[in-house]
Amino acid sequence: MNLKDASLIFVLIALISLSSCQSDVQPKAKAFLDLNYPEHRYKQLNTNCAFKFDVNELVNIDQSKNYEQCSFNIVYPQMHATIFFSYKKVNNNLEALLTDAQKLPLKHTIKADAIEVDVYTNDENRTYGNFYEVEGDAASQAQFYLTDSVNHFVTASIYFKTQPNYDSILPAAAYIKKDLRKMVESLRWTK
Repeated sequence: MNLKDASLIFVLIALISLSSCQSDVQPKAKAFLDLNYPEHRYKQLNTNCAFKFDVNELVNIDQSKNYEQCSFNIVYPQMHATIFFSYKKVNNNLEALLTDAQKLPLKHTIKADAIEVDVYTNDENRTYGNFYEVEGDAASQAQFYLTDSVNHFVTASIYFKTQPNYDSILPAAAYIKKDLRKMVESLRWTK
Protein backbone atom coordinates (compact mmCIF):
# COMPACT_ATOMS: atom_id res chain seq x y z
CA MET A 1 0.00 0.00 0.00
CA ASN A 2 1.40 3.31 -0.93
CA LEU A 3 1.13 6.64 0.80
CA LYS A 4 -1.61 7.86 -1.52
CA ASP A 5 -3.81 4.84 -0.77
CA ALA A 6 -3.21 5.14 2.96
CA SER A 7 -4.14 8.86 2.88
CA LEU A 8 -7.32 8.05 0.98
CA ILE A 9 -8.30 5.35 3.50
CA PHE A 10 -7.63 7.72 6.40
CA VAL A 11 -9.80 10.45 4.83
CA LEU A 12 -12.62 7.95 4.19
CA ILE A 13 -12.50 6.66 7.77
CA ALA A 14 -12.50 10.23 9.12
CA LEU A 15 -15.47 11.19 6.96
CA ILE A 16 -17.44 8.09 7.94
CA SER A 17 -16.75 8.57 11.65
CA LEU A 18 -17.57 12.29 11.52
CA SER A 19 -20.80 11.78 9.63
CA SER A 20 -21.93 8.95 11.88
CA CYS A 21 -21.40 11.05 15.03
CA GLN A 22 -23.46 13.97 13.84
CA SER A 23 -27.03 14.20 14.99
CA ASP A 24 -29.58 16.92 15.07
CA VAL A 25 -29.41 18.69 18.40
CA GLN A 26 -32.90 18.94 19.87
CA PRO A 27 -33.79 20.98 22.95
CA LYS A 28 -35.24 18.98 25.79
CA ALA A 29 -38.93 19.36 26.32
CA LYS A 30 -40.05 21.08 29.50
CA ALA A 31 -40.87 18.51 32.12
CA PHE A 32 -43.67 18.69 34.65
CA LEU A 33 -44.44 16.32 37.44
CA ASP A 34 -47.24 13.97 36.54
CA LEU A 35 -49.20 14.12 39.77
CA ASN A 36 -52.38 12.21 39.34
CA TYR A 37 -54.87 12.49 42.16
CA PRO A 38 -57.98 10.37 42.40
CA GLU A 39 -61.32 11.70 41.29
CA HIS A 40 -63.06 13.78 43.93
CA ARG A 41 -65.57 11.62 45.80
CA TYR A 42 -67.44 13.06 48.74
CA LYS A 43 -69.21 11.82 51.81
CA GLN A 44 -71.15 13.79 54.36
CA LEU A 45 -69.33 14.51 57.61
CA ASN A 46 -71.91 14.27 60.33
CA THR A 47 -70.92 15.45 63.77
CA ASN A 48 -72.69 16.22 67.01
CA CYS A 49 -71.99 19.84 66.20
CA ALA A 50 -74.23 22.56 64.80
CA PHE A 51 -73.23 21.82 61.20
CA LYS A 52 -72.63 19.15 58.60
CA PHE A 53 -70.80 19.29 55.27
CA ASP A 54 -69.21 17.11 52.60
CA VAL A 55 -65.57 15.98 52.76
CA ASN A 56 -63.40 14.03 50.36
CA GLU A 57 -63.45 10.28 51.00
CA LEU A 58 -59.61 10.32 51.09
CA VAL A 59 -59.37 12.34 54.29
CA ASN A 60 -58.95 11.34 57.91
CA ILE A 61 -60.57 13.36 60.68
CA ASP A 62 -58.12 14.10 63.48
CA GLN A 63 -60.24 14.50 66.58
CA SER A 64 -57.38 15.41 68.91
CA LYS A 65 -57.91 19.17 68.45
CA ASN A 66 -60.90 20.30 70.58
CA TYR A 67 -63.26 17.86 68.88
CA GLU A 68 -65.78 18.27 71.68
CA GLN A 69 -65.86 22.01 70.89
CA CYS A 70 -66.38 21.13 67.19
CA SER A 71 -62.87 22.04 66.00
CA PHE A 72 -60.78 19.39 64.26
CA ASN A 73 -58.24 18.72 61.52
CA ILE A 74 -59.09 17.24 58.15
CA VAL A 75 -55.95 15.37 57.08
CA TYR A 76 -54.81 14.40 53.56
CA PRO A 77 -52.13 11.79 54.38
CA GLN A 78 -50.92 11.26 50.79
CA MET A 79 -50.44 15.00 50.21
CA HIS A 80 -49.05 15.87 53.64
CA ALA A 81 -51.73 18.52 53.97
CA THR A 82 -54.24 19.47 56.63
CA ILE A 83 -57.35 21.62 56.68
CA PHE A 84 -57.63 23.23 60.10
CA PHE A 85 -61.35 23.57 60.84
CA SER A 86 -62.63 25.63 63.78
CA TYR A 87 -66.08 26.35 65.13
CA LYS A 88 -67.08 29.24 67.39
CA LYS A 89 -70.43 30.05 68.90
CA VAL A 90 -71.53 33.63 68.20
CA ASN A 91 -72.22 35.39 71.52
CA ASN A 92 -72.52 39.08 70.68
CA ASN A 93 -69.00 38.83 69.25
CA LEU A 94 -69.67 38.52 65.51
CA GLU A 95 -67.71 41.67 64.69
CA ALA A 96 -64.62 40.36 66.54
CA LEU A 97 -64.91 36.95 64.86
CA LEU A 98 -65.20 38.59 61.42
CA THR A 99 -62.21 40.83 62.11
CA ASP A 100 -60.04 37.88 63.18
CA ALA A 101 -61.11 35.78 60.19
CA GLN A 102 -60.37 38.62 57.76
CA LYS A 103 -56.95 39.29 59.31
CA LEU A 104 -55.77 35.71 58.77
CA PRO A 105 -55.35 35.96 54.97
CA LEU A 106 -53.63 39.32 55.38
CA LYS A 107 -50.85 37.62 57.38
CA HIS A 108 -49.88 35.89 54.12
CA THR A 109 -49.46 39.09 52.08
CA ILE A 110 -45.71 39.14 52.76
CA LYS A 111 -45.17 35.90 50.81
CA ALA A 112 -48.27 35.92 48.59
CA ASP A 113 -48.20 37.04 44.98
CA ALA A 114 -51.97 37.59 45.07
CA ILE A 115 -54.96 37.01 47.32
CA GLU A 116 -58.36 36.65 45.69
CA VAL A 117 -61.55 36.98 47.73
CA ASP A 118 -64.88 35.50 46.74
CA VAL A 119 -67.89 36.62 48.76
CA TYR A 120 -70.18 33.69 49.48
CA THR A 121 -73.90 34.14 50.16
CA ASN A 122 -76.49 31.40 50.40
CA ASP A 123 -79.76 32.71 51.86
CA GLU A 124 -81.46 29.31 51.66
CA ASN A 125 -78.83 27.67 53.91
CA ARG A 126 -78.13 30.85 55.91
CA THR A 127 -74.41 30.68 55.12
CA TYR A 128 -72.46 33.87 54.49
CA GLY A 129 -68.74 34.42 54.30
CA ASN A 130 -65.58 34.80 52.26
CA PHE A 131 -63.40 32.32 50.38
CA TYR A 132 -59.73 33.33 50.01
CA GLU A 133 -57.34 31.91 47.42
CA VAL A 134 -53.68 32.70 47.99
CA GLU A 135 -51.09 32.52 45.21
CA GLY A 136 -47.38 32.40 45.92
CA ASP A 137 -45.14 30.93 48.60
CA ALA A 138 -47.58 31.60 51.44
CA ALA A 139 -48.15 29.15 54.29
CA SER A 140 -51.85 28.66 53.46
CA GLN A 141 -53.12 28.39 49.89
CA ALA A 142 -56.81 28.80 50.66
CA GLN A 143 -59.13 29.54 53.56
CA PHE A 144 -62.70 30.51 54.30
CA TYR A 145 -65.06 31.60 56.98
CA LEU A 146 -68.82 31.06 57.12
CA THR A 147 -71.47 32.27 59.54
CA ASP A 148 -75.22 32.43 59.89
CA SER A 149 -74.65 35.91 61.41
CA VAL A 150 -76.54 34.95 64.58
CA ASN A 151 -75.33 31.73 66.23
CA HIS A 152 -72.53 29.98 64.34
CA PHE A 153 -69.11 30.82 62.92
CA VAL A 154 -66.65 28.44 61.21
CA THR A 155 -63.22 28.91 59.67
CA ALA A 156 -61.00 26.56 57.68
CA SER A 157 -57.55 26.87 56.10
CA ILE A 158 -55.20 24.57 54.18
CA TYR A 159 -51.62 24.01 55.33
CA PHE A 160 -48.94 21.70 53.92
CA LYS A 161 -46.27 19.98 56.01
CA THR A 162 -43.50 21.45 53.91
CA GLN A 163 -41.81 24.77 53.33
CA PRO A 164 -44.08 26.73 50.99
CA ASN A 165 -42.97 26.48 47.38
CA TYR A 166 -45.93 27.44 45.23
CA ASP A 167 -44.74 25.67 42.08
CA SER A 168 -44.24 22.38 43.91
CA ILE A 169 -47.49 22.32 45.87
CA LEU A 170 -49.68 23.86 43.16
CA PRO A 171 -51.27 20.57 41.93
CA ALA A 172 -52.08 19.40 45.48
CA ALA A 173 -53.27 22.87 46.49
CA ALA A 174 -55.61 23.04 43.47
CA TYR A 175 -57.01 19.60 44.32
CA ILE A 176 -57.67 20.53 47.96
CA LYS A 177 -59.07 23.97 47.07
CA LYS A 178 -61.80 22.16 45.16
CA ASP A 179 -62.59 20.18 48.31
CA LEU A 180 -62.59 23.35 50.39
CA ARG A 181 -65.12 24.93 48.00
CA LYS A 182 -67.26 21.80 48.29
CA MET A 183 -67.21 22.24 52.08
CA VAL A 184 -68.42 25.82 51.71
CA GLU A 185 -71.19 24.90 49.26
CA SER A 186 -72.41 21.89 51.24
CA LEU A 187 -72.28 23.32 54.78
CA ARG A 188 -75.63 23.22 56.56
CA TRP A 189 -76.48 24.38 60.06
CA THR A 190 -78.18 21.61 62.00
CA LYS A 191 -79.04 23.45 65.22
